[in-house]
This record gives sequence, structure tokens and C-alpha cells, in this order.
Amino acid sequence: MSQPLPSWADSATTRGIIEFVERVSGGGDGAVPAPERVAVFDNDGTLWTEKPMPTQLHFIVQQWAAAAAADPDLAEHQPYLAAVSGDFAWLGAALDKHYDGDDSDLQLVIGAILAATAGESVVDYERSVAEFYRSAKHLTLGTPYRDAVYRPMVELLRYLEEHGFTCYIISGGDRDFMRPITAEYYGIPPERVVGSAVGLSYDADSAEVRYGTTFDFMDDGPIKPVRIWTRIGRRPIMAAGNSNGDIEMLRYTQGSPHSLALLIHHDDTADRGDAAYDSGAEKALAAAKEHDFTVVSVRDDWTSVFAASGAADM
Repeated sequence: MSQPLPSWADSATTRGIIEFVERVSGGGDGAVPAPERVAVFDNDGTLWTEKPMPTQLHFIVQQWAAAAAADPDLAEHQPYLAAVSGDFAWLGAALDKHYDGDDSDLQLVIGAILAATAGESVVDYERSVAEFYRSAKHLTLGTPYRDAVYRPMVELLRYLEEHGFTCYIISGGDRDFMRPITAEYYGIPPERVVGSAVGLSYDADSAEVRYGTTFDFMDDGPIKPVRIWTRIGRRPIMAAGNSNGDIEMLRYTQGSPHSLALLIHHDDTADRGDAAYDSGAEKALAAAKEHDFTVVSVRDDWTSVFAASGAADM
């Protein structure tokens, strides 16, 4: 019998995933009705690479650099200074500080994000994001972003769907930044993408929906279970994440009578393009031991890492 997850090693972790899926989709005591087979996935660091910085930050950095070129005074302040100088380490550190509970630098990032989209229509934003995906390449891999998708995770999405699961993305990233590519990259339609979002309003003069100047919600940490319930209306039976911001989502999923909580651990070597890092995941790794999350080792449980073109068709 062929391995249903070909990019996964024949490991205890892989066998545990397969056993769980077959049990809840079978006809035995552990069976779960198909409408209740909901699986939720974080995006950055779970479905595709997030280093040296999340893809959305690459996009936003370009916008900030353009804004600083138009108004040189901006370049004297963060995060515009980081964008102009190429100091991506500052941006990465701001995210790591956030995952460690310090949002002082993240507030600067959020303010600049809001300034970049204020008054823009959702249609124009979608077009600019789509153009970014057509032309941009990953900062260290040098490949289009669709090739920075984790092949094993796309295989897992297809495997779950074959067994009657409905899969959602539950991300701290911007919902509208992900929606233009999730169907192509992951096979997940935009209506099943839940993420952070800027407040919106309807402009009657132009008959357009436009972005405001405040966040509607940040879909991270304890907000993830809230957004899962408000958007899906069911507690998932399976969840996958990789960072401190996913702990509550994984714990919420474990409240199901039959559940599987996966934590992707980036412990690989640089030669496969996904160098090891624990920053931003220290609390999640500790929680995995306390709450019995299934830790997926990129090094030991994946035989290959990145997807080739046509990821959603795997």
C-alpha cells in the first residue's frame, strides 16, 4: 500500500496522523460525521516559509519604501527606516518581541500598515497584492512565493479533503493579503480564509468598500478560537500551527472528543532552505510537552520541504 503522504517520512508522527484521519473518517467508534471534520491551519511558518520575514512584510516594505521616497521625513522613523535601509532584522525582531508579549515595536508596524491602505478600495488592494505575487521572489530562496509553500502540508490538505475534511486557514496575517492566492497555492477558497483585518466601510459615492484607519481585529493568540467560532461555528477536530500565537487554537481544538493538534517545529538544516529556528515558538514548544501536542519535525518527519509549481494540484 502506497504512502498517502509521500513527502512525509515513515515516522511515528506520520503514522499517528494517518491513524487519526482514518479513525475519524471510518465507521468505528472513533468516527466523526463529515460536517464535523473541520481542520484549521495557521499560514506563516505552517503552510509556507515565514523567514527571513513573513511574505506580507515583504510586500509592505515595498510600500513603505515608496512612501518614504515621497516623504523623506518618514525615513527617519521606524518602520520606514527599516524599509529604506534594508534592516529586515528590526522587523523580524519586532515580530519575535510580539510573540514574547512585547508589542511596542509591533504598534509602529501596525500604524504604518494602516497608513499604507487608508482609503484604498478592497479591489485596488487585491490587484496590487496579485501583482506582487506575480513578480516578487522569496528573499533568500530566490524563487516565486508559490514555490516557498511546504509540500508536505499541501499533501496533508489534500489527504484530509479526500477523507471528508473541510480545511480553513486561521492566520494572524492579513486576510485580504492571503485571499488572492490561497486557492492556487493551497486549494483553499477565499471564503475559508480567516485572518487579521483592517476596518472597512462602504463608500456610497464610488460604490466601493474601502479600508479605514483602525484594525477590525488581530487574529492571533486567544482571538483565534474566537474567530474560529464566529466564522465557522464549529470546534475543529484538527489544527496545525508553529508559533506561540497558535497555542490557544491548538488547545481549543483539543476540546473536541477526537482531536489532533500539530505543532510544526523548524529544526531542519539550512541546506534544504528551512534553517532551524525556535524564536517566536518557545512557549509553544513548552506547551507541546504540557498539553501533548504532536510535534512535527521538519528535519525528521518531512523528506522534502518545498512545493514545485502547481502546489494546489498535488
